[in-house]
Amino acid sequence: MGLWDKLFGEFVDIIEWTDSSVDTMVYRFQRYGNEIKFGAKLTVRESQMAVFVSEGEIADILPPGMYELETKNLPILSTLQHWRHGFESPFKAEVYFFNMRQFVDLKWGTKNPIMMRDKEFSMVRLRTFGSYNIRIDDPAKFIEEIVGTDGHFTIDEISSQLRNLIVTRYTDILGSSSIPVLDLAGNQEQLGDLLTQRIAPEFKDYGLELTKVLVENISLPPAVEAALDKRTSMGMIGDLNKYIQFGAAESMQNGTGGGTGSAIEMGLGFAMANKMAQDMNTPQLVQPTNTLPAPPPLPDTNWHVAIDRKSMGPYDLTTLQQLASNHQITPGTLAWIDGMTAWESIESIEALNGLFDDEESQTPPALPEK
Repeated sequence: MGLWDKLFGEFVDIIEWTDSSVDTMVYRFQRYGNEIKFGAKLTVRESQMAVFVSEGEIADILPPGMYELETKNLPILSTLQHWRHGFESPFKAEVYFFNMRQFVDLKWGTKNPIMMRDKEFSMVRLRTFGSYNIRIDDPAKFIEEIVGTDGHFTIDEISSQLRNLIVTRYTDILGSSSIPVLDLAGNQEQLGDLLTQRIAPEFKDYGLELTKVLVENISLPPAVEAALDKRTSMGMIGDLNKYIQFGAAESMQNGTGGGTGSAIEMGLGFAMANKMAQDMNTPQLVQPTNTLPAPPPLPDTNWHVAIDRKSMGPYDLTTLQQLASNHQITPGTLAWIDGMTAWESIESIEALNGLFDDEESQTPPALPEK
């Protein structure tokens, strides 16, 4: 059986590869003993490239087209080994076909939520999912760095490494972007473009081209999403009083089906709704921002008065009343307290207006004239 395989391998002179899969990146053409007949025809189709490997070295890289394998067509290979013409001496080489089309809709995502700071929600955890597209850019580098001697290399063999690379760089970009959580949905395209530019050079090191990265979904943990939904619902309700009234009336009507009894129950429902709305709305009342608070009352101590053109004090209101009773101060006496810009007469200071009321009430009126 081995002899027939050898003879059949030497007579076959067509080398080609038609790919029926969707995930094969590199395929090694299978020949008995890796022997290729001198003068064989090699067909490289569109979206393919062929790489000759002879004695462990890359001999030639061929773009799409049809080639006759002779020394004049493969000058690099001819320097690696001496070919003898004819059936007796097929040369030994490996032919690797590279699928140069784009591999699209490859998925990536965060295995664990990303912790980040947010101005509105303080600290949040985010999950992100998306897709990316790649293609082989440098077959020689790809076979040296990734494929090696693998005769059938698929996208699944490298996708995990590429996903990890994308997630790592995405975490850095998201953490340093300072984009608010509620604005991330409007910046997904920009994040994808930035991620593509950031990672593309690292893919080049593998011989790959990263053509596109898409950020498709950014989600919060379920508990945070539920709290956000409640907050959104409260904003959509608007007038809570009318909302409760409508809900109570609708519930009464659907439950009893009309008639005098339903009308009475509807009235009771409206009354209960009004009471509930008032109770719920009362704590939420706030003072209008344009209303200035009343100034604090002046303290009853630390008053200074001018007696004989000398500053005396500080006195409290009780002491001032005694001074007024002893006629040591009068309504025209100047007074001052911390907070006043200048000395003013006692009669012009509202807080001291009551110092002389009792004295005036005790002074008898003038006698009538005869």
